[in-house]
Amino acid sequence: MPAPEVVTAAVGRNVRAERSRKAWTLDDLAARSGVSKGMLVQVEQARSNPSIATICRLATALGVSVASLVEAPEMPTARVVSPGEGIVLWSGKPGSASTLLVGSGTREQVELWDVRMAPQDGYAGEAHPAGTRELLLVIEGELTLEVDGTAYRVPQGAAAAFVADRPHAYRNAGDAPLRFAMTVVHSPAARLPHPPPAAEAESGPQRP
Repeated sequence: MPAPEVVTAAVGRNVRAERSRKAWTLDDLAARSGVSKGMLVQVEQARSNPSIATICRLATALGVSVASLVEAPEMPTARVVSPGEGIVLWSGKPGSASTLLVGSGTREQVELWDVRMAPQDGYAGEAHPAGTRELLLVIEGELTLEVDGTAYRVPQGAAAAFVADRPHAYRNAGDAPLRFAMTVVHSPAARLPHPPPAAEAESGPQRP
């Protein structure tokens, strides 16, 4: 897999490029993402290894996918990601990891993840922009999927789909390792550029 410093540098470079493309200041992005200006400076200068929660907040605020922030922007006609070449963006207990395998590199912005969880481990996902959907296929073990406070059992070989713009979590409540494939399909409407800060200021006070 890519070295952490390579991923950190890619995130910093891509966040800075997206922010510049929108002509946003650091204060603008901080207000839209909920990530402090100080943290943004560290991210853009590749002096901090941002958590998956921070990357998700930045991707949402910038209207791009997580993949577009952690990968190089070029996407060949075909791409093979060999074992160990994915980008680990979350890790928990030994044996637990959430790995971004590949992004579509297209306007639709689809991501493919390989998620592994040790027994009694799990994590809460960030609520995505409106209309974002996730598709899951359990390869090994049993997944407990929580969406809006409701738990769903997804056994080995079963699949699930849900709207991911609300609180959700993935948990391994069993005694055996869990592995599932996850596809995140971003809503095109959620990626429309935000109006410039000046336009928002003219339309009235901003909500906190």
